[in-house]
Amino acid sequence: MASSLSACVSMATEPAQTVVTPAAAAAPRLARKPGEIVPVSIYEFRSTVDEISSRGSTDMFKTALVNSGQFRVVERSRLNEGVIREKQLNAGGLSTGRGAGEPLTPARYIFEGAITEANGSETQRGGAVRLAGAEVGSSNNKDMLAIDVRMVDAHSGEIVGVVTVRKAVGSETKSVSGLGNLLGTVLASQGRSTTYVPDVQYQQQRKQSLDAALRAAIDQAVIELAQRFHS
Repeated sequence: MASSLSACVSMATEPAQTVVTPAAAAAPRLARKPGEIVPVSIYEFRSTVDEISSRGSTDMFKTALVNSGQFRVVERSRLNEGVIREKQLNAGGLSTGRGAGEPLTPARYIFEGAITEANGSETQRGGAVRLAGAEVGSSNNKDMLAIDVRMVDAHSGEIVGVVTVRKAVGSETKSVSGLGNLLGTVLASQGRSTTYVPDVQYQQQRKQSLDAALRAAIDQAVIELAQRFHS
């Protein structure tokens, strides 16, 4: 009971961490043309991968655009959940101001994004060492995630920029088994035997986050698009 309470207190007092994305870190180094920052938007970042939702991918992309400091991001994918609802409240006299009559900021460019590749087990490596009935093994697996991002002129419909970014998602597995057999062999070599030799198996797996790989790919795409657009 005491240890459980201690764990709860530890979790409650752990400070929150602010994640600095690659797009935010690169923003001070990106040169921007003088003048007004161009307004941009994205409607949907499409995903055909079950583990990644289109809505979450779209939110990641908007976050990367804002953090880059190179674009004015205008909301489009969730207008009905926020901006339009607020305008309706204002139009009905439930809030002060003139929000209902104010037009939305037009997007000069629209981004279109999609997860175009998700190759599972693109490369696999593994091996094992056996000794006196015991086995120590390890394996490495690498999946590949790829995204395509297009920058479209909202006035003409012309595609003015395309970026493809690929990111690897690695996993590593280590296992140990047959320790009981090894112990039995050692005892037998010493002239001792027992029928109560326990067998021990151990396995550890470490896999990189698919969401983290996607965020890194999106950040890299935004950085590349900003460099091309402002060069």
